[in-house]
Amino acid sequence: MQTLVELPDAEVEALDRLAQKENISRSVLIERAVHDFLQKSDKQKRAEAFGLWGNRIVDGLDFQQKVRDEW
Repeated sequence: MQTLVELPDAEVEALDRLAQKENISRSVLIERAVHDFLQKSDKQKRAEAFGLWGNRIVDGLDFQQKVRDEW
């Protein structure tokens, strides 16, 4: 799908330099940037869905049993 995006001249020039350095078109560079942005955003949403528990390595059921054993 094609879309129209307004960018300042300085950003277009920076994109062109990077595209030339990477030996790809500006269009491919922008497609990759949008893809990476959406993928990062999706990962962030999934991480937030787990709240504080998301960073724990302990199995949830094992943790629950340990807490109950303390009673």
